[in-house]
Amino acid sequence: MNEVAREMQDLYRELVIDHSRNPRHFGRLEQATHTAEGINPLCGDKLRLYLHVNDAGEIESSSFEGSGCAISVASASLMTDAVTGLQIDAARSCSASVTSRLTSGDLDAELPANLDKLKALDGVHAYPSRVKCATLAWHALRSALDNDTTPATTE
Repeated sequence: MNEVAREMQDLYRELVIDHSRNPRHFGRLEQATHTAEGINPLCGDKLRLYLHVNDAGEIESSSFEGSGCAISVASASLMTDAVTGLQIDAARSCSASVTSRLTSGDLDAELPANLDKLKALDGVHAYPSRVKCATLAWHALRSALDNDTTPATTE
């Protein structure tokens, strides 16, 4: 691995640690128009996702609450940061891209514009048992956008 790649890996690792220790958009969103629960039965990660989608189909605000490992919390924090301000279709596309990158290991797959910081989650692919932790919030996002009341699961 060259020096630039190592520096990027370190930067992404620091970003994940920061988001796990200081999650963005954490807490209940009182004006939520869409909600979903997410559960990772393997390790016990649980979250509740809140979205406020306006009449134009834009996610005006998002938040989450729950408990889980550092990867799960960091992923939910990065996800809420990334989708706030996106149209529903763009958020769905983002979810599909991130989930595909993590489950398939196709780290060359494009991410939507201005969402390069989501590459911070790419390192999780090397640890198959942690992929479900990282994808939990993204499964919950799809459930919330689809108004699916069944808890999203990583199984």
